[in-house]
Amino acid sequence: MSSFKYLKPEDINRLRNYEFGAKALVEGYLSGRHRSRQRGSSTEFHEYRQYTPGDDPAMVDWRVFARSDRHYLKTFEQETNLECTIFVDSSASMGFREKAELSKLEYCSFFAACLAWLVVSKNDQVGLQLFDKDIRHHLPPGSTRKHLHTILNLLEENEAGSETSVSDSLKRANPLIKRKGTIVVLSDFFDDPKAIFQSLNPYIHRGFRVHLFHVLDPGEISLTDRGLARFSAMEGDDELTLHTPSIRDAWDEELRQHTKALRALAASRNVDYTLVSTEDSYFNLFDRLAH
Repeated sequence: MSSFKYLKPEDINRLRNYEFGAKALVEGYLSGRHRSRQRGSSTEFHEYRQYTPGDDPAMVDWRVFARSDRHYLKTFEQETNLECTIFVDSSASMGFREKAELSKLEYCSFFAACLAWLVVSKNDQVGLQLFDKDIRHHLPPGSTRKHLHTILNLLEENEAGSETSVSDSLKRANPLIKRKGTIVVLSDFFDDPKAIFQSLNPYIHRGFRVHLFHVLDPGEISLTDRGLARFSAMEGDDELTLHTPSIRDAWDEELRQHTKALRALAASRNVDYTLVSTEDSYFNLFDRLAH
């Protein structure tokens, strides 16, 4: 595991001994347990279903394969954990870094790698969505070590891309996520709050637990005093020369209204929303998940 950029050995050691415990996260609030017809070792056979990427190959019924030349898994009525899908905003604005050691995308990638490791370590399933204005990569949930390595490689190869459309990407991803579970969205949420929650509504109606982590550089949370400075759009070609002390109040008010709208919409739909600074430890996000 030490060869992966976003999963450091010291993070793995910390996860193994984390004070709230992996069990509290994976078997508690994040997953929960419910009766479901999934793959497993229960004696109560339900039906066969076709193999999909991310499934454990050990669950393939090879006798059926010998007859049909197709991969099928037995499914059983059993107690099973819900799945977790991690959405990582990979738009151009996520590449921004001013006051913190990590860019917003790097910060999110470290947390996503740790969360994926933690979920897989408890034999639960985790999926990954990388998006900007479109879904750049969709990896269905899986629980194998090979699947975890695929997630880590995707995070490592990922770069900040084009414009943001959180709402469109969430809308397009909904039919791709087949089973109810938890979604964790890591983004700077430079999108209309109402549009974002319109796209989240189908997940909420399906019974998903939703965590939104609003990740910003400290230089965005509190505008840096640069005197007269030129600003370039992260997601476009526009440039403006502005006197930063003159616009700080307007900037602060705009951010306050934006986060207020996100927080209010989240509260009205029982969605967990957290504003995060990239200068804070990404391990703080686990505390929020464990609530």
